[in-house]
Amino acid sequence: MESLKEKEKRKLSTLPFNIVFGVFLLFCMIKCYTPRTALQAEARKYQSHKKFEDTSFLYDLPYEANTCHRIIQGYFSRYTHKYKAALDFRMKKGTPVLAVRDGIVVRTKDDSNVGGWNKKYRGDANYIVIEHADSTRSSYRHLMYKGVLVKVGTQVSKGEKIGYSGNTGYTFSPHLHFMITRYEKGQWVTVPCRFKTHAQEGYLQPLKSHTSLNIKKDLSSPSRTEQIIAN
Repeated sequence: MESLKEKEKRKLSTLPFNIVFGVFLLFCMIKCYTPRTALQAEARKYQSHKKFEDTSFLYDLPYEANTCHRIIQGYFSRYTHKYKAALDFRMKKGTPVLAVRDGIVVRTKDDSNVGGWNKKYRGDANYIVIEHADSTRSSYRHLMYKGVLVKVGTQVSKGEKIGYSGNTGYTFSPHLHFMITRYEKGQWVTVPCRFKTHAQEGYLQPLKSHTSLNIKKDLSSPSRTEQIIAN
């Protein structure tokens, strides 16, 4: 009869394989996919750095300067981004979220306090949507309960703190879901985008960590809106 000590030893011996196999499956879900459209094929080439371009807008990362976060799910991956050019940054609850570009807040939600790994929570994510000068929009999702710091109609600046990351909505762990959308043929579609980081300027590779160059907004200086009101 197998002793307790032998059972524990057997469990430990199988653990590495389970971890490796789990990571392998996660890798396949997040990074390995067969492109289904021309946009997905192009996005894959950009993310793998097999193709480069320097004409699209260059965004700052949505978190504070000199902080680093890993992309746990990239563009059009098999898990929940099958039809989305979206990025998931692994973040602890309460991590400051910054605007990636100047714009106007057009939508927010911060009254949800529920979430989990179940599709029934799809509509429960807290979020901020900002519209930019070229009519594209940036979206920040899964924010914490009462974690939105801006109101609809507010003008925000690149690098300004707009909220706090969380774990609301359909999510398996705390993270920030980020995407850029543009209006085409009667609907909003997601588009891949380039970022400035400490290491590069370009499309971010999934399953890697990226350090921000983002500069915090100087709250000691009056905003443009405040200056107009003062005058």
